Amino acid sequence: MQHAVGAPLPPPHGPGIGHVGRPYQAQHPSHPGPPPIPPAPQPPAPGQVPAPGWSGTGPTPPAGEATGRTGHVQLPPGGPVPLPAAPAEAGTGGATLAVLLIGPAGAGKTTVAKLWAARRRVPTAHVSLDDVREWVRSGFADPQAGWNDHSEAQYRLARRTCGFAARNFLANGISCILDDAVFPDRPVVGLGGWKRHVGPGLLPVVLLPGLEVVLERNAERSGNRRLSDEEVARIHGRMAGWYGSGLPIIDNSTYDVETTARVLDDVLARSIASPPAW
Repeated sequence: MQHAVGAPLPPPHGPGIGHVGRPYQAQHPSHPGPPPIPPAPQPPAPGQVPAPGWSGTGPTPPAGEATGRTGHVQLPPGGPVPLPAAPAEAGTGGATLAVLLIGPAGAGKTTVAKLWAARRRVPTAHVSLDDVREWVRSGFADPQAGWNDHSEAQYRLARRTCGFAARNFLANGISCILDDAVFPDRPVVGLGGWKRHVGPGLLPVVLLPGLEVVLERNAERSGNRRLSDEEVARIHGRMAGWYGSGLPIIDNSTYDVETTARVLDDVLARSIASPPAW
């Protein structure tokens, strides 16, 4: 059969371009065409250990294949925090610590905790219980609107979350300072829960400036962090119960933030040498 010069040759028998999904491939030995596309590997089945490099968002690479991606880093499990070893230098030095900074609203707990954590020469994290409580956006139970079963449940959940975070930080060599308004006369928001969730090595310190200072600092707050003067005075009066408890207390009425952080470090060094009974 003769064909005109330049006329296209008909495709061989078999599927052609007109067949949707399978383009025509030349069958001539010198033109094998593109290689077939292998099926995409499937994610690991439930309970199956994924191959190295599996990111959880794409197909599982074959075991042993170099992917160029960061693999899973095994972290040691977090357990109850033991008492830290005494540092060999002034202050807390390079000691790995779990600290609980206690005080009323307006005492400066969060500000001081952040600065103390930032100034240490060893890795140190800061976790504020109020911040963790406010992770709940819809359905947030604000204790200022009334202490009830919902607000108590969210407080307990936040405290357990903070304790879990502290244990995991400590297990990986990162100190942790937490802050919370813990009352000496109320078990629900007392030290017992913190000791249960973090461990016996937790070092509590009370930050308790004078009432006038607390009222002034509270007035600078906004949103649900700002309390009424009556509520601030009531909380401050209950915090006075920490005097005589055996816990170290810092009156930072006349200290700036940097001085308070330095005093906190000295107090913690003494607490390491002679842990408070609580």
